[in-house]
Amino acid sequence: MQNELTHEDSTFINFRHYKFADSGSHAFRWVDIKRLRLPAESVEDRALLATLIAHEQFRDDYAGGGVQPEGLRHGPYWLSAMAPEVYESVGRETSDRILREWANQFGDAPAALAADLERAVFERLAAAERIYHLRELGEESFHDWGGVHTEFHEFVLIDRSAGQITLLVAADD
Repeated sequence: MQNELTHEDSTFINFRHYKFADSGSHAFRWVDIKRLRLPAESVEDRALLATLIAHEQFRDDYAGGGVQPEGLRHGPYWLSAMAPEVYESVGRETSDRILREWANQFGDAPAALAADLERAVFERLAAAERIYHLRELGEESFHDWGGVHTEFHEFVLIDRSAGQITLLVAADD
């Protein structure tokens, strides 16, 4: 690809920063959102996914601190499983349902958190022209603290009219 993706901004929502009725309800959950500018040239979705996977902002997203290239946690074995083919196209309703169930799995989110999630997550989902969801990776996703997909959701939102691709990771550390 002639023109690479350009990182524009990031949003990190840490559930621990909100007041829950039950102090343990946040369950160490967080959402990390990376918005990147699409290249000037028109590129098909699978090529965009490949470029995103190769981007440093993609590698920074895992466990909130990035891939350790030689480490046991999120190391080369994890990155070797990542490819455009491991993403499935999903609709807005499916992605919205997955993330709302995840966010409210231990009871309703506090009002301030719900408002921040609406603005940062659900409004972006509603605006996206295409949504891809990382599917279960099987044995490759098992590592030192358990199965990644137990409470891990990754979406890629493509909004060509706004010229943006967004990586949205929702996880429970």
